[in-house]
Amino acid sequence: MGEGDESSWSQDNVAPPFASPNLYLDDPVLVDTVGRGPAAWSHAALVALGRDLADSSLRQCAREADRQPPVLERYDERGRRVDRILFAPAWHTLLASCFRAGLPARAWFETHTGARTARAASYLLHARVDAATLCPTTMTYAAVPLLRRERDLWAGIGPALRGELYDPSDRPLAQKTGGLVGMGLTEIQGGSDLRRVTTRAVRTGSEDDPVFRLHGRKWFLSVPQSDAHLVLARDEADRLGCYYVPRILPDGERNAVRLERLKDKLGNRANATAEAIFEGAWGRRIGEPARGLALLMEMANTTRLDNVLGSTGLLREGLALAAHHARHRRAFDARLVDQPTMRSVLADLALETAAATAFSLHLAALTEDDTPEVAVARRILIPAGKFWICKRAITHLGECVEVLGGNGYMEDGPLARLYREAPVNSIWEGSGNVMVLDVLRALRTSPEGAREWWAALEREATDERLLLAAVRSLTPLATAALEDPGRARHLVARLVLVVQAFELRHVLGGRLYGPFVETRLGSESWGAVPGLVSDRFDTRAVIEAVVPDVLSRP
Repeated sequence: MGEGDESSWSQDNVAPPFASPNLYLDDPVLVDTVGRGPAAWSHAALVALGRDLADSSLRQCAREADRQPPVLERYDERGRRVDRILFAPAWHTLLASCFRAGLPARAWFETHTGARTARAASYLLHARVDAATLCPTTMTYAAVPLLRRERDLWAGIGPALRGELYDPSDRPLAQKTGGLVGMGLTEIQGGSDLRRVTTRAVRTGSEDDPVFRLHGRKWFLSVPQSDAHLVLARDEADRLGCYYVPRILPDGERNAVRLERLKDKLGNRANATAEAIFEGAWGRRIGEPARGLALLMEMANTTRLDNVLGSTGLLREGLALAAHHARHRRAFDARLVDQPTMRSVLADLALETAAATAFSLHLAALTEDDTPEVAVARRILIPAGKFWICKRAITHLGECVEVLGGNGYMEDGPLARLYREAPVNSIWEGSGNVMVLDVLRALRTSPEGAREWWAALEREATDERLLLAAVRSLTPLATAALEDPGRARHLVARLVLVVQAFELRHVLGGRLYGPFVETRLGSESWGAVPGLVSDRFDTRAVIEAVVPDVLSRP
């Protein structure tokens, strides 16, 4: 039985392997959202990228890299400490694809308006194929704006970080064709409470010399194979600073960063994460002495947007795989997709995915605008979006697994890997409670800006009863949450749903807006599990709008 012979598969009541000629063009919501936004000019490039990412060999690479996790080689054959990480060849193939798409840095140097939105769409597409290699690109992308401010440092390393030719060699960053930058924040005693960092930065020269020696331990060193890390440490005046710590020093010697072990993770297995000890590692302070936490939080806000985009990509791929199975599988004398209970589930998954796509591209567009009113919305919505969409992805990918039944639970197929990948986006760069508390901090910092923003939303929603009521509920919810942070999740969930509804008013001619508002804002029963949607709208139309051709006969 050949893979391309669908009739042979149908005889065994088994769906053929999922295939798409173009991951971009098979997503009408993404195409429409990009076309209406600041990145409309990038359509042709996204079409080309969607075609490249549809190559089945890349999906195979993602599977192989997950099954062959990295290995730490601490010593070479002569007994010298090398702390080298060995990756499967598939990992390098996938990361090279990220570099060709310009994910690590290109958007910061594009002259086009909307470059960051175009990158967001590219990132979302890559997430459908492989999520593990996105961590290195995210860290590097978030580090570039900070490093560019250090003119003398950037003069040496900037060409490599702008490079789009993946270079895994062990050389000083200034000698490479493409580079990666990671982050070293978390310590075992502090976790999310970064104020408890104890890693020390010891001055080696004069007061004006930015060079220090770092001593301490990091419980999570992200992307330990990176050419450099931005590390949080305390100086002799107990000030938390940010330090640029290269892996290979300019003279070719290894810096004194010792990798103790690689973490054994639930998901994201192909991507290395390490415990590390700094034994007098050379580090150069960047920024002001006491502004390290602020700098790294600026970096984290950039990476949090990528968390949202990554979860959205996982959602979209999970929906595609579930819908493909439901189209080809028969049970009780009918295709799964033709059965009302399954259509209810798929329609709910489709609405969730469409709303996440429109919302995440909206977040990316907000990063293109530095006006004060947009800055307030961005400051609130990025942590809010990370809280909601990254959590929803876990639930909905679990439902996608269940659509395939036992086969979905098996590691032979891609859904089990996608499901294992989902939780990391909810944890990485701040767990759910950290995000909702961050939203409350933003509201306390800019209360008037938030009120003006919500007033503008209210004026825009005057013709929509359910949406208007939801917007008006934000102020009392915010008041309650600020008085009792235990209610913060109620506020953040409602806020994201409201903004998603506004964004869906424009997507695909508004075809998804009515069902979304009715199910998310007009139903008390919605949300416990996917599939609790009203029968008052056409589930077929919703599915077909988001995943075309699923309802047609194979």
